[in-house]
Amino acid sequence: MNELSEMNLFQFANPEYLWAFFSIVFLILIYIFAYYRKRKALAIFGDHNIIRRLMPDASKTRVLIKFVTLNLVLAMVIIAAARPQFGKKLKEVTRQSAEIIIALDVSNSMEAEDIDPNRLIRAKRAISKFLKKSQDDIGLIIFAGKAYMQVPLTNDYSAIKLVLEPLSTDNVSIQGTDISAAVELGIKSFSPTRDKGKALIIITDGENHEEKAIENAKEAKEKGIIVSTIGMGKLKAVPIPNKKTRDFRKNNSGDKVLTKLNEKLLRQIASTGGGIYARGNNIDTGLKLILKELNKLEKKETKSKFKEYNDKFHYIIFIALFFIIVEFIILEKKNKKLNKLIKDLF
Repeated sequence: MNELSEMNLFQFANPEYLWAFFSIVFLILIYIFAYYRKRKALAIFGDHNIIRRLMPDASKTRVLIKFVTLNLVLAMVIIAAARPQFGKKLKEVTRQSAEIIIALDVSNSMEAEDIDPNRLIRAKRAISKFLKKSQDDIGLIIFAGKAYMQVPLTNDYSAIKLVLEPLSTDNVSIQGTDISAAVELGIKSFSPTRDKGKALIIITDGENHEEKAIENAKEAKEKGIIVSTIGMGKLKAVPIPNKKTRDFRKNNSGDKVLTKLNEKLLRQIASTGGGIYARGNNIDTGLKLILKELNKLEKKETKSKFKEYNDKFHYIIFIALFFIIVEFIILEKKNKKLNKLIKDLF
């Protein structure tokens, strides 16, 4: 790890907490409202100057100071929660990594519920688990009737998770299951300068009706790309839920559209592509097998730069504690001894 340059950087790690400052504005408005309501209530009993002489120990200034101090405490707590950070250096990290692209099927058949809760949700969970265990550069493709690149190869897994979470069958306009399109796009998406250390993982129910996918898997292997498949679903045909009608999808004849896992095709693709096949309803075991194979991939040394930030929220907490002590010490009533001491000194 090399230090590249000194930088004076600042950021909040959790800036969403800064919205809580509106609560301070709300408290100030309540205080102003209560103050004028109290004055109005006291005015009923007599002249304001007379009432003040009847309560010589009462201090409006001290009450105001205590209120301001409490608001300062709240402000410090909000800032601390937002985690202010100052960056010291821009650093360069050298890491060993392979390139892995995940192609996720988002066709309508992936909504089938033969594995709980449904094929697509289980597939997304599998990808999330995979990201936790991987240290490689990952890319994400979605496909149905066509294939689309969602996240190019990156080591920023948070970006992949951000895209992955909302994915649904509504993300594609052309339905179907064109695995060959996913393989073709995958081949184009790897770094052209790498000959090895590349893998494509296809997660689908395999309801593809073209033999071209096997040919593309062969082409991928020839270009140094290992193709593995994860089959989502079971071998028994099941209906496909229709989210809009809350019923099942039907064909033009009014019959339910059925779907089942095409395990034979997915095994052929994996075999031709030099990878392995795993069944999605036993996803943990399947992931272990695939990860074991991916660990055998040739790793390439890559360099990446990142900003190093240091948390400074603890200083804000100390300031908040100071204001708490100040608020505790200040009494709402006037302190005659303290006033006399001040007069004697000055």
